[in-house]
Amino acid sequence: MVNKDFFAALDEICASKGMDKEAFKETLQNALTSAYKRYATDACDVRIKYNEEKCSIKFYAIKTIVEEVVDTDKEISLEEAKQHKKSYKLGDIFEKEFVPKDFGRIAAQTAKQVVMQKIREAERANTIQQFEDKENEIHTAIVRKIENGNVYVELSGGQLEGVMLPQDQVPNEKYEINDKIVVYVKKIRTIGKNTQVLVSRTAPGLVKRFFENEVPEIRQGVVVIKSVSREAGQRTKIAIHSEDPQIDALGACVGNKGMRVNAVIEQLGGEKIDIIPWSEDPLEFIAKALAPAKVLKVYALDEKSARVIVPDDKLSLCIGKDGQNARLAARLTGWKIDVKSESKAMEEYNAMVESADAELGDFEDITVSDIEDIGEDLE
Repeated sequence: MVNKDFFAALDEICASKGMDKEAFKETLQNALTSAYKRYATDACDVRIKYNEEKCSIKFYAIKTIVEEVVDTDKEISLEEAKQHKKSYKLGDIFEKEFVPKDFGRIAAQTAKQVVMQKIREAERANTIQQFEDKENEIHTAIVRKIENGNVYVELSGGQLEGVMLPQDQVPNEKYEINDKIVVYVKKIRTIGKNTQVLVSRTAPGLVKRFFENEVPEIRQGVVVIKSVSREAGQRTKIAIHSEDPQIDALGACVGNKGMRVNAVIEQLGGEKIDIIPWSEDPLEFIAKALAPAKVLKVYALDEKSARVIVPDDKLSLCIGKDGQNARLAARLTGWKIDVKSESKAMEEYNAMVESADAELGDFEDITVSDIEDIGEDLE
C-alpha cells in the first residue's frame, strides 16, 4: 500500500522521541507479528518491506518451505507453496501478503500497545541518557509519594522518578505531596530494567550549585569554590578563592547587603553559612576555617594533623555546639584539628618543663610571648 502520511509520521515520531528509525521499523514489525498472531489462525512471523522512495509499505506473513511440516505456524510444505508460486524450492521463505486494515479490533490494539510501549521506552531511555550527564546538578522536583521514610519525586516532567532516602533528607524539613523542591542529583543507578535517580537535599553539592546560580563570578570561574562542608539544616562552611587580586571573593559571595548569601540561606531553609577565604597555607586556612572564633596559633603535629590554640573565652565558640564548628572546619580543610585553650596549653607546657624527664616535643617552640603575639600575625 502507498502511504505518504505513514512515512511522514515515522520521521516525525523518530525525530520527536529521539528514536532510531531502523529500530522503530523493527518494533513495528514485532508489533505486527503479535497482532497477526491474534488475527490469523496460525502464528507465523511477519516481514515488512518498506520503500521510502515510492512511499510504499507491504506486509507479508512468512514461513519456511520444508519437505515435511513439523510446525505449521513456522513451516509450509513445498507442494502447498508451489500452489502460490511454481519457482519455490525447499529452504525458501514463503511469503503471503496481507493488509493490516483487515485486522480485527483486538489485533490492531495489540499492535498499537507494542508500538506505544516502545515509544515510552525510547522516551525514558532518552531522558535517562540526558540525565546521565546531569549527575551533581540541581533540578526542581515534585513530591509524589512518601513511603517507608523515602520521598519519591517526579523529575523531567514525569519521565523519571527520583528517590530521596532518609539520609538525604534535611531533619528539620517537612515534605508534603505536590510540594515543589530543589534537589541535587547524586547518582543514577539501574536495577534490572528500572532506572532510579538518587536525589538529595543534604549533599554539600547542593550548596555549591546554589552559590553558582547566585554569584556570577563563580559561574564565570573568576571565584572558585575550593571546598564545602555541611551539616544539613544547621550549618555550612564554604571555602572560596580568586586568583585575581582585584576580585573580592568574599564580597562577591556575600553580595550587596548580604543579598546573594541570603538568597542561598533562604533556599536552604535558614541554614547558617560561614564563607571562608581559602589559603594555600594549610595552617592559615585552618585558622580561618574555625571562624567565628579567634585563633592565637596553629601548628602541625604531623601529616594532616594540627593543634590550635585559642583564648580561653573563645574555646566554646571555636569548638561549637556538640563540636560542630571544629568538626566542619576539619572536613573543610581535610585536617584533623585538636583545639586547646590558651591556659590549658600553658599548663601542659609548664608541666613538661618542670618534669626533668619530659620531652618538649611539639611544645618546644611555644613561649609565653608567642601566645601573646600570635593573634596579631593571623589578623
